[in-house]
Amino acid sequence: MSFARLAALAGTLMAILLPLMPAAAQAPETTNPENIQIGLSTDRVSITADFSGADLTIFGALDNADPLVSRHGRYDVIVVLEGPPRPVVVRKKNRVLGMWINTQSETFVSVPVSYSVATTRAWQDVTNPASYRQMALGADNITLIPADKTGDTETIAEFTAALRERKKASELFSERVGGVHFLSQSLFRATLHLAPNVPVGTHRARAFLFKNGAFIDESSAQLSIQKAGFEQRLFRAAQENSFLYGVAAVALAFLTGWVGRVVFRKD
Repeated sequence: MSFARLAALAGTLMAILLPLMPAAAQAPETTNPENIQIGLSTDRVSITADFSGADLTIFGALDNADPLVSRHGRYDVIVVLEGPPRPVVVRKKNRVLGMWINTQSETFVSVPVSYSVATTRAWQDVTNPASYRQMALGADNITLIPADKTGDTETIAEFTAALRERKKASELFSERVGGVHFLSQSLFRATLHLAPNVPVGTHRARAFLFKNGAFIDESSAQLSIQKAGFEQRLFRAAQENSFLYGVAAVALAFLTGWVGRVVFRKD
Protein backbone atom coordinates (compact mmCIF):
# COMPACT_ATOMS: atom_id res chain seq x y z
CA MET A 1 0.00 0.00 0.00
CA SER A 2 1.47 3.34 -1.04
CA PHE A 3 2.09 6.23 1.30
CA ALA A 4 -0.58 8.33 -0.42
CA ARG A 5 -3.25 5.67 0.16
CA LEU A 6 -2.26 5.38 3.88
CA ALA A 7 -2.58 9.12 4.33
CA ALA A 8 -5.99 9.13 2.67
CA LEU A 9 -7.18 6.26 4.91
CA ALA A 10 -5.96 8.05 8.04
CA GLY A 11 -7.80 11.20 7.00
CA THR A 12 -11.01 9.22 6.46
CA LEU A 13 -10.77 7.61 9.92
CA MET A 14 -10.21 11.00 11.58
CA ALA A 15 -13.26 12.43 9.83
CA ILE A 16 -15.37 9.53 11.13
CA LEU A 17 -14.07 9.56 14.73
CA LEU A 18 -13.88 13.32 15.35
CA PRO A 19 -17.68 13.91 15.64
CA LEU A 20 -17.90 11.01 18.11
CA MET A 21 -15.43 12.52 20.58
CA PRO A 22 -16.94 13.99 23.81
CA ALA A 23 -17.69 17.68 23.78
CA ALA A 24 -15.60 18.12 26.93
CA ALA A 25 -12.52 17.02 25.01
CA GLN A 26 -13.09 19.61 22.30
CA ALA A 27 -13.66 22.69 24.54
CA PRO A 28 -12.13 23.66 27.89
CA GLU A 29 -14.37 23.58 30.94
CA THR A 30 -15.73 26.93 32.13
CA THR A 31 -15.68 27.78 35.82
CA ASN A 32 -18.72 29.27 37.51
CA PRO A 33 -18.22 32.82 38.86
CA GLU A 34 -18.28 33.51 42.59
CA ASN A 35 -21.53 34.68 44.15
CA ILE A 36 -22.70 35.61 47.64
CA GLN A 37 -25.75 34.63 49.72
CA ILE A 38 -26.89 36.01 53.08
CA GLY A 39 -29.40 35.09 55.78
CA LEU A 40 -30.59 37.07 58.80
CA SER A 41 -30.54 35.70 62.33
CA THR A 42 -34.15 36.96 62.51
CA ASP A 43 -36.45 38.53 59.93
CA ARG A 44 -38.33 40.60 62.53
CA VAL A 45 -37.20 42.84 65.38
CA SER A 46 -39.72 44.07 67.99
CA ILE A 47 -38.90 47.23 69.91
CA THR A 48 -40.53 48.60 73.07
CA ALA A 49 -40.33 51.91 74.92
CA ASP A 50 -37.20 50.78 76.80
CA PHE A 51 -35.36 49.63 73.66
CA SER A 52 -31.74 50.80 74.03
CA GLY A 53 -30.28 49.49 70.78
CA ALA A 54 -29.09 46.05 69.74
CA ASP A 55 -26.68 44.19 67.47
CA LEU A 56 -28.02 42.34 64.44
CA THR A 57 -26.12 39.30 63.16
CA ILE A 58 -26.13 38.41 59.47
CA PHE A 59 -24.63 35.16 58.19
CA GLY A 60 -23.51 34.56 54.64
CA ALA A 61 -21.63 32.25 52.33
CA LEU A 62 -19.58 32.46 49.16
CA ASP A 63 -20.40 30.02 46.38
CA ASN A 64 -17.69 28.83 43.98
CA ALA A 65 -15.01 30.59 46.01
CA ASP A 66 -11.44 30.19 44.80
CA PRO A 67 -9.48 28.43 47.60
CA LEU A 68 -6.24 30.17 46.63
CA VAL A 69 -7.84 33.62 46.78
CA SER A 70 -9.48 32.74 50.12
CA ARG A 71 -6.20 31.58 51.64
CA HIS A 72 -4.56 34.88 50.71
CA GLY A 73 -7.49 36.86 52.17
CA ARG A 74 -8.33 38.61 48.91
CA TYR A 75 -12.11 38.29 49.29
CA ASP A 76 -13.82 41.23 51.00
CA VAL A 77 -17.45 41.65 52.06
CA ILE A 78 -19.36 44.82 52.91
CA VAL A 79 -22.78 44.40 54.55
CA VAL A 80 -25.32 47.24 54.71
CA LEU A 81 -28.62 47.55 56.57
CA GLU A 82 -30.62 50.37 54.96
CA GLY A 83 -33.88 51.75 56.34
CA PRO A 84 -36.92 52.71 54.26
CA PRO A 85 -36.60 55.99 52.30
CA ARG A 86 -38.52 59.04 53.52
CA PRO A 87 -38.43 62.79 52.85
CA VAL A 88 -36.38 64.85 55.32
CA VAL A 89 -36.46 68.59 55.98
CA VAL A 90 -33.22 70.20 57.21
CA ARG A 91 -33.54 73.63 58.84
CA LYS A 92 -30.93 76.24 59.60
CA LYS A 93 -31.24 78.58 62.58
CA ASN A 94 -29.80 82.06 62.79
CA ARG A 95 -29.76 84.61 65.58
CA VAL A 96 -32.23 87.41 64.81
CA LEU A 97 -32.87 90.20 67.35
CA GLY A 98 -31.44 88.05 70.10
CA MET A 99 -33.55 84.98 69.26
CA TRP A 100 -32.68 81.79 67.39
CA ILE A 101 -35.21 81.22 64.61
CA ASN A 102 -35.40 79.06 61.49
CA THR A 103 -34.32 81.17 58.55
CA GLN A 104 -33.58 78.56 55.87
CA SER A 105 -34.65 75.00 55.06
CA GLU A 106 -33.97 72.34 52.45
CA THR A 107 -36.07 69.27 51.70
CA PHE A 108 -34.45 66.02 50.59
CA VAL A 109 -36.42 63.19 49.00
CA SER A 110 -35.99 59.43 49.55
CA VAL A 111 -33.45 59.64 52.38
CA PRO A 112 -32.82 56.32 54.18
CA VAL A 113 -34.07 56.67 57.75
CA SER A 114 -31.08 54.63 58.90
CA TYR A 115 -27.89 53.21 57.38
CA SER A 116 -25.61 50.76 59.18
CA VAL A 117 -22.59 49.20 57.50
CA ALA A 118 -19.93 46.61 58.43
CA THR A 119 -16.77 45.73 56.49
CA THR A 120 -14.08 43.07 56.56
CA ARG A 121 -11.27 45.63 56.49
CA ALA A 122 -10.68 49.37 56.33
CA TRP A 123 -12.45 51.07 53.44
CA GLN A 124 -9.25 51.94 51.60
CA ASP A 125 -8.12 48.30 51.71
CA VAL A 126 -11.25 46.92 50.02
CA THR A 127 -11.54 49.00 46.85
CA ASN A 128 -11.03 52.55 45.56
CA PRO A 129 -13.13 55.64 46.43
CA ALA A 130 -14.43 55.93 42.86
CA SER A 131 -16.10 52.50 43.16
CA TYR A 132 -17.80 53.51 46.42
CA ARG A 133 -19.15 56.68 44.83
CA GLN A 134 -20.36 54.80 41.75
CA MET A 135 -22.17 52.21 43.91
CA ALA A 136 -23.38 54.82 46.47
CA LEU A 137 -21.81 52.58 49.10
CA GLY A 138 -21.09 54.04 52.54
CA ALA A 139 -22.78 56.79 54.56
CA ASP A 140 -20.65 59.48 52.90
CA ASN A 141 -21.64 58.27 49.42
CA ILE A 142 -25.42 57.92 49.83
CA THR A 143 -27.16 59.90 47.12
CA LEU A 144 -29.12 62.72 48.79
CA ILE A 145 -31.43 64.39 46.28
CA PRO A 146 -32.87 67.84 47.08
CA ALA A 147 -36.48 68.49 46.19
CA ASP A 148 -35.48 71.77 44.57
CA LYS A 149 -32.54 71.00 42.27
CA THR A 150 -32.42 74.57 40.99
CA GLY A 151 -31.22 76.00 44.30
CA ASP A 152 -27.80 77.43 45.02
CA THR A 153 -25.10 74.74 44.76
CA GLU A 154 -23.19 75.86 47.84
CA THR A 155 -26.37 76.02 49.93
CA ILE A 156 -27.39 72.51 48.88
CA ALA A 157 -23.91 71.20 49.72
CA GLU A 158 -24.09 72.86 53.16
CA PHE A 159 -27.47 71.32 53.97
CA THR A 160 -26.34 67.92 52.61
CA ALA A 161 -23.32 67.89 54.92
CA ALA A 162 -25.50 68.96 57.85
CA LEU A 163 -27.93 66.11 57.17
CA ARG A 164 -25.14 63.52 57.15
CA GLU A 165 -23.65 64.91 60.38
CA ARG A 166 -27.05 64.89 62.10
CA LYS A 167 -27.70 61.28 61.08
CA LYS A 168 -24.27 60.21 62.36
CA ALA A 169 -24.71 62.11 65.64
CA SER A 170 -28.00 60.30 66.30
CA GLU A 171 -26.36 56.91 65.43
CA LEU A 172 -28.79 56.39 62.55
CA PHE A 173 -25.79 56.42 60.18
CA SER A 174 -23.11 54.13 61.60
CA GLU A 175 -20.25 51.93 60.44
CA ARG A 176 -18.27 49.11 61.97
CA VAL A 177 -14.90 48.49 60.32
CA GLY A 178 -13.93 44.87 60.90
CA GLY A 179 -17.55 43.95 61.66
CA VAL A 180 -17.48 41.18 59.03
CA HIS A 181 -15.51 38.05 59.99
CA PHE A 182 -14.80 34.99 57.85
CA LEU A 183 -15.54 31.83 59.85
CA SER A 184 -14.04 29.66 57.10
CA GLN A 185 -12.92 30.07 53.52
CA SER A 186 -16.53 30.53 52.40
CA LEU A 187 -18.65 31.33 55.49
CA PHE A 188 -18.78 34.76 57.13
CA ARG A 189 -20.63 36.62 59.88
CA ALA A 190 -21.49 40.34 59.98
CA THR A 191 -22.54 42.32 63.05
CA LEU A 192 -24.50 45.55 62.53
CA HIS A 193 -25.71 48.10 65.07
CA LEU A 194 -29.36 49.05 65.54
CA ALA A 195 -29.67 52.50 67.11
CA PRO A 196 -32.05 53.03 70.06
CA ASN A 197 -34.15 55.36 67.90
CA VAL A 198 -34.21 53.10 64.83
CA PRO A 199 -37.46 53.81 62.92
CA VAL A 200 -40.02 51.10 62.30
CA GLY A 201 -40.61 49.74 58.82
CA THR A 202 -39.09 47.33 56.33
CA HIS A 203 -35.30 47.55 56.21
CA ARG A 204 -33.11 45.97 53.54
CA ALA A 205 -29.87 44.12 54.20
CA ARG A 206 -27.38 43.97 51.32
CA ALA A 207 -24.04 42.20 51.02
CA PHE A 208 -21.39 43.18 48.47
CA LEU A 209 -18.60 40.80 47.46
CA PHE A 210 -15.21 42.10 46.28
CA LYS A 211 -12.29 40.11 44.88
CA ASN A 212 -8.86 41.75 44.68
CA GLY A 213 -10.58 45.14 44.85
CA ALA A 214 -13.11 44.42 42.08
CA PHE A 215 -16.86 44.16 42.71
CA ILE A 216 -18.16 40.62 42.00
CA ASP A 217 -21.70 40.08 43.28
CA GLU A 218 -24.49 41.37 45.54
CA SER A 219 -27.22 39.70 47.62
CA SER A 220 -30.08 41.14 49.70
CA ALA A 221 -32.70 40.23 52.32
CA GLN A 222 -35.44 42.09 54.19
CA LEU A 223 -35.86 42.84 57.90
CA SER A 224 -39.06 44.11 59.51
CA ILE A 225 -38.74 46.38 62.57
CA GLN A 226 -41.98 46.82 64.51
CA LYS A 227 -43.18 48.24 67.79
CA ALA A 228 -44.32 45.74 70.43
CA GLY A 229 -46.55 45.72 73.50
CA PHE A 230 -48.67 48.73 74.46
CA GLU A 231 -46.74 50.99 72.06
CA GLN A 232 -47.68 48.74 69.14
CA ARG A 233 -51.38 48.73 70.09
CA LEU A 234 -51.37 52.50 70.49
CA PHE A 235 -49.55 52.99 67.18
CA ARG A 236 -51.98 50.67 65.36
CA ALA A 237 -54.99 52.42 66.86
CA ALA A 238 -53.68 55.80 65.70
CA GLN A 239 -53.17 54.45 62.18
CA GLU A 240 -56.39 52.49 61.79
CA ASN A 241 -58.82 54.73 63.77
CA SER A 242 -57.33 58.19 63.51
CA PHE A 243 -60.58 60.05 64.27
CA LEU A 244 -61.37 58.07 67.43
CA TYR A 245 -57.72 58.34 68.47
CA GLY A 246 -57.89 62.13 68.13
CA VAL A 247 -61.13 62.33 70.12
CA ALA A 248 -59.66 60.14 72.86
CA ALA A 249 -56.49 62.27 73.00
CA VAL A 250 -58.52 65.48 73.38
CA ALA A 251 -60.73 63.88 76.04
CA LEU A 252 -57.68 62.68 77.94
CA ALA A 253 -56.19 66.17 77.83
CA PHE A 254 -59.39 67.69 79.25
CA LEU A 255 -59.53 65.01 81.94
CA THR A 256 -55.92 65.56 82.92
CA GLY A 257 -56.48 69.29 83.17
CA TRP A 258 -59.61 68.87 85.30
CA VAL A 259 -57.89 66.42 87.67
CA GLY A 260 -54.94 68.76 88.02
CA ARG A 261 -57.25 71.66 88.83
CA VAL A 262 -59.06 69.63 91.50
CA VAL A 263 -55.87 68.35 93.10
CA PHE A 264 -54.06 71.65 93.22
CA ARG A 265 -57.08 73.84 93.96
CA LYS A 266 -56.61 76.28 96.77
CA ASP A 267 -59.52 76.52 99.21
